[in-house]
Amino acid sequence: MQLHDAIGLGVAGNFTHHLEQAGELKDFENVITAEADAPKGIFPFYLPGSDSFLGLYSIGTDTLDLPDYEANAQVEPEIAVLFDVVYNEHKEVTDLVARQFTTFNDCTIRKEGAKKISEKKSWGVNSKGIGDKWIAIDKFEEGGVMDHYHLCSFVKRDGVVHPYGVDAPLPGYSYFYGKLKTWLIDKMNTQEDFGPLEDISAHLKASNYPQQALISIGATAYAAFGEKNYLKHGDEVYVIAYDSRKDTSDLEPSASKVILHQKVS
Repeated sequence: MQLHDAIGLGVAGNFTHHLEQAGELKDFENVITAEADAPKGIFPFYLPGSDSFLGLYSIGTDTLDLPDYEANAQVEPEIAVLFDVVYNEHKEVTDLVARQFTTFNDCTIRKEGAKKISEKKSWGVNSKGIGDKWIAIDKFEEGGVMDHYHLCSFVKRDGVVHPYGVDAPLPGYSYFYGKLKTWLIDKMNTQEDFGPLEDISAHLKASNYPQQALISIGATAYAAFGEKNYLKHGDEVYVIAYDSRKDTSDLEPSASKVILHQKVS
């Protein structure tokens, strides 16, 4: 699916321990949240029509291109949800309608001195990864199709498959379903340019108020290998969403499993 007209946004800090493991908790030390477990904010990774580096469509499906420099890149295994965006007459976001979801690699470089999260997120073509299969969302609330899905990830290096992120049920996100949607709408309208965060309403305006938003809703905590190992050329990345009633967390495809498989170049 081509998403060139959809704004690409990510959620920072929506899974326990991820920011600590990624060494990024200090970036948000001055960001105040309503609750202790609330996400820290949202950030752009793709802005349609922008003249900045974020205007380059960076989302691939089978290849992950590392920067030419020593980047300290890590997989960020996530679920991405495609939302329809509803605006009022004042161009404020009033609703997000969840349509479908897939797996996502919000690959991030651990870049010293970066002032904004977005500076670590997109460095060229194929710096992100998205699954090539989508699951329709019947309802973005408890009792829907997402209840039983888990997210896991692996890196295959030198023929050995290593768990990269922990295996996590989707309802294990700190904010999910209605609570996440309400929070997203608020941040899209009110988040200010502060610290590592950016004014999302200004980005929506500059992007001519996109009708859809691809939102990666947060990365899981890392398994031991993922916490200690950056990506190398020749690695293979797997980000997998599977229905725990039908599937297991292996690399084998099935009708209800969504697998993002990228070769690192």
